[in-house]
Amino acid sequence: MPPPAIATAGLRCTVHGRVVLDLPALQVAVGEHVVVVGPNGAGKSTLLRCLSGFVQPAQGQVAVLGRQLGQDPLPRPALRELRRDVGQVLQGLHLVARLSVLDNTLIGALGRLHGAAAVRSWWREFPAEETAAALRALQAVGLAERAHDRADGLSGGERQKMAMARLLLQRPQLVLADEPTASLDPHAAHAACQLLRRAAAGATLLTIVHEPALVPLLGDRVIGLRGGRLAFDRPAGQVNAALLAELYQHTPAAAPRAGSANVSAELLPS
Repeated sequence: MPPPAIATAGLRCTVHGRVVLDLPALQVAVGEHVVVVGPNGAGKSTLLRCLSGFVQPAQGQVAVLGRQLGQDPLPRPALRELRRDVGQVLQGLHLVARLSVLDNTLIGALGRLHGAAAVRSWWREFPAEETAAALRALQAVGLAERAHDRADGLSGGERQKMAMARLLLQRPQLVLADEPTASLDPHAAHAACQLLRRAAAGATLLTIVHEPALVPLLGDRVIGLRGGRLAFDRPAGQVNAALLAELYQHTPAAAPRAGSANVSAELLPS
């Protein structure tokens, strides 16, 4: 049996001495699609930042795709390798508005480029095989005809499609999606969920959502966080409206301060 894609061991993250995430033992299997829910301040985004190496734990550690992340930051080469294998879909999408749709998609290939090819990418000169693969990814999401348009000329739904094309080109082992349907209408949100599941086919997927109707579209397991701690961990079929209402209506007690021996994990720029 392969090791889990994600496994925490005594994981605790703090900001200015305040505990924002406390997950002693959480595992996510390779290829599993998991939805993370919880009110604002529950620690959802902190969890994703920790898994991608943007936040260091104050205590414990987390294994991500076989790499151990603890109090000490990974060396730059190891961090580059981790982020090559971890795809992210963030609320802001992190697209470059002045670049073309094709160039934004090709950003997904940067982790694979080395030497002269990596240098040429600074001038937006990519290997022919990567450009061809990017065009196929855009075709898959229905944006091939917009490949040479500027990204800032796309609608919100089209920008989501472009982000999914970039993910398809990256071919990550783990996908972290933080409210990927934010600001989309119901129809566009449904389409974005389908694209995300397609882009993450064969990969492990963690998605943060607030809309209960999207939960069954994005995963087979649901993790509820409250006050930085695990409130429930259930199959998607066992998560109902009453359980979610209790999760969101509950007012968590103030999180305890970390011990004096702990070093606060500052949020690093993404």
